[in-house]
Amino acid sequence: MQKKVKVKTNTKQQKILEQPDGSFVIHLKSLPVDGKANEELIKLLADKFDVPKSHIRIKSGLSSRQKLVEIDL
Repeated sequence: MQKKVKVKTNTKQQKILEQPDGSFVIHLKSLPVDGKANEELIKLLADKFDVPKSHIRIKSGLSSRQKLVEIDL
């Protein structure tokens, strides 16, 4: 399954908001430095979908706020 994700970094709390079109807006505490925000994103999605972190890949947008994430359920 592929999902479009918009990431907002350096927020006070983590949360995942699902949009009407099926995409997600995800608020992360981490700053986008040394891949920390991407690691936090993968961990949050793994917890939400109850899959191991290895089943989640960022297909595109590794250094962008707009990402395409693939989740193997």
